[in-house]
Amino acid sequence: MYTTIHSAIVVGVDGVGIAVEVDIAHGIPQTAIVGLPDSAVRESVERVRSAIRNSGFQFPLERVTINLAPAALRKEGTTLDLAIAVGLLQASNQLTLDLKQTLLIGELSLDGTVRPIQGALALLQHAKQSGYHQIILPAKNEQEAHLLSDLHIYPISHLRDLKELAYQPTNGSSRTNTNLISYTTELDLADIVGQQEAKRALLVAAAGRHNIIVSGPPGVGKTMLMRRLPTILPKLSEQEALEVMKIHSVAGKLTLQDRSIKRHPPFRAPHHSISTAGLIGGGTIPKPGEVTLSHHGVLFLDELPEFSRQVLELLRQPLEEHSVTISRARHHITFPASFMLAASCNPCPCGYHGFATEQISCTCTHQMIQRYRSKLSGPLLDRIDIQLDMARPATLAANQQDQAYSSAKLREKVMHAVGIQQARYKGQHFSFNSDLPSSALKKYAALPKEGAQLLEHAFNKLGLSMRGYNRIVKIARTIADLEQSSNIDVAHVAEAVQYRKLDLF
Repeated sequence: MYTTIHSAIVVGVDGVGIAVEVDIAHGIPQTAIVGLPDSAVRESVERVRSAIRNSGFQFPLERVTINLAPAALRKEGTTLDLAIAVGLLQASNQLTLDLKQTLLIGELSLDGTVRPIQGALALLQHAKQSGYHQIILPAKNEQEAHLLSDLHIYPISHLRDLKELAYQPTNGSSRTNTNLISYTTELDLADIVGQQEAKRALLVAAAGRHNIIVSGPPGVGKTMLMRRLPTILPKLSEQEALEVMKIHSVAGKLTLQDRSIKRHPPFRAPHHSISTAGLIGGGTIPKPGEVTLSHHGVLFLDELPEFSRQVLELLRQPLEEHSVTISRARHHITFPASFMLAASCNPCPCGYHGFATEQISCTCTHQMIQRYRSKLSGPLLDRIDIQLDMARPATLAANQQDQAYSSAKLREKVMHAVGIQQARYKGQHFSFNSDLPSSALKKYAALPKEGAQLLEHAFNKLGLSMRGYNRIVKIARTIADLEQSSNIDVAHVAEAVQYRKLDLF
């Protein structure tokens, strides 16, 4: 007897439909699984065999052929276990369920327990877009299903639960608190003593989604500053939040305590020992890396020169294109990677070059400093819009919270500037000043005569590239938005030029 069960697998960060075709015929008892399965899928036959027997069913003792269509797509993982088991039970007349409009996903243990899977949210989004009316999935993935509306969910904990599948399904639309936004209340920019210039630069970076790097001696607050960047960013839209949660679900990093959509931007801070695959993504079958996990959020690279130069150079494509394409012999996968790059570094290995005091002096040789700085190539620095130095505070007299630069107040300014940009670029393929294409600069970021002359002087004095020139214009546009000015003034250009201090690094 023949039957078809609908399931899905994750490819990249998206769900792809898989038809599990099961045919049972007379012959020598054997089970064959075809359709480019990987080792985990091939091993599913043994898991399914034990799960069926330990759930009170009988495994067919006939010639069984299982085809996974489309046959040209390689299948990996354990997501198809439940569909294969149900296909065998349907084809052997041990179950008689109407599953024409039903998608089944789940891993099986040997005793028949249905285990949770990674990437459930991506598979559920595929099911919704493909028009499936019902979803049978592991009970422990039910919370992810409630993030989506208009889905009839049948969560099961054991294979034997299929016998009682006539109970009322859970409606995926019953989610709560969808407008919540969570900020880490323990972190506030007001906690940082002084550093008004750096806080102002962080405000500009957040308002226009500009990449930022700060350099300075140890202990001046570089890491504290960057870790507070998410506290001044506006909440994600529901679509952006679901996209972020889908990515984290695929990576197995999604934790849900309730049915709310988490609206806060992601913040990722990998260690400098990270590999290229860990940062960009990769593997035999590519998985998302840190640049994708920070999609719609912040990627913070602390002590930037300590990262491998090979790893850092791979950031060029995602910084320009907001995506990463990984090629393999059989297929190409593109991961989203629209993030703000935030970074910090010391001026030299010991950290005190140019910031020596009577008590502490720089101990680095010229060669050591050059070798340290050579980790940061010109093309990479050129893609970081805001670059500035942070020095030690001149005094500790103001060793109290600086409420003028609190996260709450700065977030209000950022949200107002973001609103101006979204209204200005409505209908365009970009939403922030940092994404302004060169062809649109004259239309949206025209400079006054004095501002153009000032920028031309800086262009020659600093030896800027055309990319650096354009990025200063975009920063000036953001500063004007923060000042609620429809036009860019010379003062905006002057401030923007001051944020390119590391071009002579």
